[in-house]
This record gives sequence, C-alpha cells and structure tokens, in this order.
Amino acid sequence: MEDQKLENLLNLALDATEEEREKSVSLDVGYDAENRTWQVIVRHSGALRQLIAQRYPDVSWQITELSGGYAIVDLPRKDMDKLVRMLQVFYVEKPKQLFFSAEAGRRASCLSSLQTGAGALSGAGVLVAVIDSGVDYFHPDFRTEDGRTRIVALWDQSSSSGHAPDGFLQGCEYTQEQIDAALATGSREQGYALVPEQDLSGHGTAVLGIAAGNGRASGGRYRGVAPESLLLVVKLATPQRGGFPRTTELMQAVEYIIQKAEQMGMPVAVNLSFGSVYGSHRGNTLLETYLDQMANRWKSTFVIGTGNEADSDGHAAGRLPESEQTEVQFTVGEAQPALSIQIWKNYADSWQIVLLHPDGSQIAFGDEQMGTARYLVGGTELLVYYGMPAPYLLQQEIFIELIPNGSNVFVDSGLWSIRLYPVRIVAGRFSMWMSDARTRNMQTRFLRPTPDATLTIPSAASRTIAVGAYDARTNSYASFSGRGWPDEPYPVHPDLVAPGVDVTAPAVRGGYLAVTGTSFATPFVTGSAALLMQWGIVNGNDPYLYGEKLRASLHRGARPLPGFRKYPNEVVGYGALCTVQSISK
Repeated sequence: MEDQKLENLLNLALDATEEEREKSVSLDVGYDAENRTWQVIVRHSGALRQLIAQRYPDVSWQITELSGGYAIVDLPRKDMDKLVRMLQVFYVEKPKQLFFSAEAGRRASCLSSLQTGAGALSGAGVLVAVIDSGVDYFHPDFRTEDGRTRIVALWDQSSSSGHAPDGFLQGCEYTQEQIDAALATGSREQGYALVPEQDLSGHGTAVLGIAAGNGRASGGRYRGVAPESLLLVVKLATPQRGGFPRTTELMQAVEYIIQKAEQMGMPVAVNLSFGSVYGSHRGNTLLETYLDQMANRWKSTFVIGTGNEADSDGHAAGRLPESEQTEVQFTVGEAQPALSIQIWKNYADSWQIVLLHPDGSQIAFGDEQMGTARYLVGGTELLVYYGMPAPYLLQQEIFIELIPNGSNVFVDSGLWSIRLYPVRIVAGRFSMWMSDARTRNMQTRFLRPTPDATLTIPSAASRTIAVGAYDARTNSYASFSGRGWPDEPYPVHPDLVAPGVDVTAPAVRGGYLAVTGTSFATPFVTGSAALLMQWGIVNGNDPYLYGEKLRASLHRGARPLPGFRKYPNEVVGYGALCTVQSISK
C-alpha cells in the first residue's frame, strides 16, 4: 500500500518483506513482530480516539493522544489503510531510532560568578528535566544534605512493574516519596526492590549531573550548573533488546514533562541529548514540528544536542550542473550488515540515477519510477523508494537501502558510486546522508564528505535551542560536533556551543568520569536556562524569560571563539556559552 499520507520510509517499510525489514538498518523500527503490529506517529484533527471508536468500533488499536493534533497509534498492518482513509488523519510517519550522542566547563561558560556571592543563582524554583537513559538515583549528587532525593518524579518507560502515568500506556511512574523510601533502605539491593530503575549505560546520569548535580560526592567541586533545581527524569524505553529508543518514546516523554511542569506551576528546562540522521535536516519531521508546538506551551525551554556526525564522513552534498553528470563515491567496509542512503533534492529538478557496484555492474532509476523498486546487484539487494513532496515536506527524497541478498550476511564491500545525470535542472543542489555512524564500520563512508548539515534530528526544530560542542581546554571547536546549513538565513543552527570534550560528570554507582560529545555540551545550556529562568521568572526580574526570549538571551551573551570572523555561523552559531553575559541587567 503506497499512499501520500504516509511518509516515504513508512511506505517502503510496509512494502518490504519481513526478511528484508529484519536485514535493514531502519525499516524494522516500529514493527512488533510478536504482535504483528506497527507503531506510527499521526498528525490529525479532532479527538482521534473518539473518532476511531465511532468509525471502527471493532478495532483494538492502542492510541496515545498528544497535544495539538499529534498521536501515537499501535495497529495491525492490515488496518493501516483504515487509518489512512480517515479524513481527520493528515499525515503518518514511522518511528526512528535515537542515538545517544564540569569544573573547567563552568569557568569557560561564565558560570562561576553566577553561582557565588550575593544574588547567587542555583536553579532553585525551576525544574530541570532530562529525557535519556535513566539515572542512578542513589548517587549523592542527586540527593539533599539529609539524603533525600531531588527527583520529584521518574517515569521509567521500560518498566513492566507498577503503574504508567495517567494518559500513557507503558512503563512505571515513581514518585518522590517512593524514591525516598528506596533510599531510606540504605542499600542498592533493597532500594531497587522498591524502585527498580537503573541507568545501565550511565549516559543519563552524566547528563543530569552536568545540568543539575549538586556535587555532594566531590565536596561541591564537580557540581553541575543548576545544583538546586528540582529534577524530572524520563528513562526512554528501548523496545528491542540491545537497541535504542525511538522518536515515539521521546514524544510521549515530552508530553509527560510539560504536563508535570504545568501541574507543579514551575518553569522547566528540558534536555534532549540524542538524535537521528533520518530526514531532510530542515526541521520538518513530525517530531520536530511537535517539539516546536510544545515549545510554545507553558514556561518551557527545550535544549537539544546537534550530534556527533560532523567528522563521521556520512554526509555528501553538491550541485548537479545542467549539462554534465556528477559522481558521488562511497566505500562499504567489510562486514557491513546493511546500509541506508537518503538523497534529498529539489522537486523541480529531474534526474537519472545510476548506482555502480564495486564489480562494475550498474542499476539505473529515475523520476518516472515513483514508489518502491527492488534491484539485485552482486550479492546485495537494493530497496529503492522514489518519493514525492508531502504536505509537511518541501524536498523530494530518494531512499536507498542496501541489504545482503539471500544467504549472504553482509553488503558487498568495496567502492560504490552514485552517478547523477541531469534531465531538467532548476536548482541542482542535493544532499546525501548515510545511516548513523554507530551503525557503520569505520570504512563505510563517503570519499568526499562535507561536515555541513550534519546536525542530527530533532536539533533542526526551529523553536528549540540547538547546542554544539567545543573543547574548553583549547578554546576550539570540536570536530565531531554537528553543523548546520551554511547558507540558511534563519534559523541558524547550532544556536551556540558549550564544553563537550573531557567533561567531568557523575558516574553510575558513585564517583565521576570524563565524557565527550555534544550529549554532554547540551546540559551546560540546559542548566544555564534554569539559572536564567530563576533570575527572570522565580526572582521576578523578567517573568517572560523562557522559550524564544531565553534563546535570544543566550545568543546575545555568547562569546566569540578564535578562528571565526562571521557570527552567527553554521559551525558554532553565535559562539560559546557565556551565561553571565546573557542576563540583561
């Protein structure tokens, strides 16, 4: 079933066989093989659950309604056409995988003077919310002097014991009182029997500690940016063992956090330190438009990392001349299980595409063949979807999935090429993205990559704060930090950069460790947002210091980095975080 209400990737996934999806990098995400159901993101009007019940009283779909005409629906494959036929349903996407992308950092970010002396800021009266891999709630940095927790609520989406939050269908919500009872046992073993949430990767613990840890385990030396903020934590579920969370889990987490903040009547700074490479990278996925909408609700600020893809050689771009071909070469390393390539172009342009296999054989396809096509070249099967623009998507996408054919285990290795032949050229520009670097081996890469437009999704959302990384020790841009578009007038991404190399952060089961990545630059800005909200909203200096106004204040306060003459720019945005200069006095 191909339908323009469905995004290209979902159309291809529904058309693929179960064997093809299992081999793929991305097509299987959202499919529950045991129940043979799909989870999808829906943009709609009206009360979707009520509308479905009226039109299809016999279906048993699981529906989680979100704010502003968004919903998450789990339904059988055979019922997908029923959903699409509803006039109140505008667009449907499949979930995407999300990949998790202090002392010196505080000084570099102009925070030390704000945290000491008369009128010191600590984040008191503000919620810091982290959506991540969970938290080690036993760590002293998240507890008060008398040993109680600073966490006001914790939703573990992966838990099967206990009750889900009101309005949600998965996981277990733990209250502050329940966490305090677990801490009062004095032992992790007994505590986990009461509140079994654990951060198995340590990522969420480190992120939360940088944003708002109080440094009790280090005598205050390694405290975070907003050490007296109250904490909200969501541990994202990972539906597949050993896998990663999905965009659907993230959207539910955002809905939960904003609801909590409204109920408590407190401003909230929300930290998202992960992302995906699938999409046009222009802020128009349903996840990104949903975040933009939620950024207009309540006294909230969303802070998102731009990812670590800039030096992964996973992006290529160029311009196709009107009268000559262009060739983009890429290598596939040994033992590469699967690989996806997105090609995004202007719909006004018409191309012929030829894909060259390492053995010299060729496959050609072009604009006249919309929808799904399958090709076999060497020992590799190609699933190709030639898409159309959509109501929420201006660009045209050609999606190519390379999977091993038959009994083969890996995609054919060697030098591949994509040749673009002009048919009718108006704009000529194109961009190509490979699947996330963590799904590729080191040899799978474009031979002539460009680091521009490597920010991960959802950091391209237009009403959120996108954060890149720099090395505070050398005062220089971190080469891995995801970049924005070099020629986009507005919005400029990243908004700014923060320390993201060898940052000291709390470790699971106590102590500290050094961490690197935009994941750990992002919470410096989240904590800073909490300080600005305290100064403005809680202390009464500016009751409107949240959302876009707070973002503008960070722009104004950012300081220049050596080597950059033009600001803002696609590499470091408006410059390096300097919180004290962002306060208008």
